[in-house]
Amino acid sequence: MLRVLLCLFLFLPLAGYTQTGIYEVKSGAVHFFSEAPKELISASSKKLKGFVDAGRKTFAFKIDIPSFVGFNNPLQRGHFNENYMESGTYPTATFKGKIIEDADFGKEGSYELRAKGKLNIHGVEQERIIKVILTIKRGKLTAKSDFTVLLTDHNIKIPRVVTDKLSPEIKVTVEASLQPQVK
Repeated sequence: MLRVLLCLFLFLPLAGYTQTGIYEVKSGAVHFFSEAPKELISASSKKLKGFVDAGRKTFAFKIDIPSFVGFNNPLQRGHFNENYMESGTYPTATFKGKIIEDADFGKEGSYELRAKGKLNIHGVEQERIIKVILTIKRGKLTAKSDFTVLLTDHNIKIPRVVTDKLSPEIKVTVEASLQPQVK
């Protein structure tokens, strides 16, 4: 009897926690935009993966760099993957860390939160605090964020010949729909 009570005491909180506390990305997109004097570059990917652990206030997101499409032409996409992002060597970008503010994940509404964590692009990790609008509706989450990435922060080199075609500051938008993880 003691063994049964001990098991219930140890595992019952975990059972409820995994059903309601972890949300995984069901659909998500990352869009980036470079506005330079001689060229506008825009690309996006709908291959965002990740999760939010509401109980621990942690998160982790990942995007495959070669999955970005759009660009102005195929050659530009090739240069993006081969010359700038070196996606053969650095195939993913990640952001993982903690949610700073509290949000009641059981209550519908919108919350302006800050996500603090390590943003890893091009193999270089930078600590960042990124604002996120989190909307909770019918047990599902929607997250939206706009931020900038400085190429120099991630050792992404711009050849002098194209400095007027590629902005050193890239605008990024992330949108994700998350649902409770089913185990």
